[in-house]
Amino acid sequence: MRRTVAAIDCGTNSTRLLVARETDSGYETLERLMTITRLGEGVDATGRLADNALGRVVECLQRYREVIDNYDVDSIRMTATSAARDASNSDHFFDLAEVIVGARPELLSGIEEAELSFQGATADLDPLDGPFLVVDIGGGSTEFAYGLDTCTAAISTDMGCVRLTDQYIEHDPARPEELVSCLSIVELNLDDVTLEIPEASSAKTFVGLAGTVSAAAAIEQGLTTYDRDRIHHFDLTKEAVEDVFRTLATEDRAERLENPGMEEGRADVIVGGMCVLVRVMRQFGFEHCLVSEADILDGLVMSQLR
Repeated sequence: MRRTVAAIDCGTNSTRLLVARETDSGYETLERLMTITRLGEGVDATGRLADNALGRVVECLQRYREVIDNYDVDSIRMTATSAARDASNSDHFFDLAEVIVGARPELLSGIEEAELSFQGATADLDPLDGPFLVVDIGGGSTEFAYGLDTCTAAISTDMGCVRLTDQYIEHDPARPEELVSCLSIVELNLDDVTLEIPEASSAKTFVGLAGTVSAAAAIEQGLTTYDRDRIHHFDLTKEAVEDVFRTLATEDRAERLENPGMEEGRADVIVGGMCVLVRVMRQFGFEHCLVSEADILDGLVMSQLR
């Protein structure tokens, strides 16, 4: 009997759902949804998940539960990552989420997050294109995972599009010195990555995950509406990344929203995320980024179908 499972990822910037059904070769996607909920709003400053942020995520989870109810789901796996790791009131959030979804969020460590992202992102890649460096640029953290058919080294760093924006970008558009600060912090974090994963810069394929990377691919292609087929496995060149970064970093929020592919909920943090992406490519010498829309959600689904 074919199993149907659901996965929910409660991230710092977005809350996402994947419902999938088992097939002979793996699984087919039944639903894949993303909502920008900004769970991590203000966490760096207060150490707590804000009431408004909790309200947005709770409302989103209620909608996702309705979607899940349309299917005969055998199991649900829900995870929480950077914002929940940093907050003192995560248990309160987990209580609320468990009542709505029927499954309690698992608080993933950064390493667990990196390994699941690697599993999801590389499942449909040719091993001949490896070894892979999978980089998941999140809202509060960025995970790096290296390996061929399995993840053999991983590290989680405390930098992400929301965290960098909150800590270093006060003006719109960002001032040059603010961009320099962001890039310098990213550089320091990448030094830690090099110490933990010496092979990182020698990876044959750099795979980029999450909203910043997808948005850069959409903007580069001028996509007026989201098209997963055109973003998934798009070859994002270093030249294109530099061009998108220069454009977005010199625009204010209203101007950034004029770019096809720029989501309203991402416009105020995209520059922080692009600082991570552009610095990774510069520092590690990558000329290409393979954009992947398969990520931790896919890893969570695969873990339930083993």
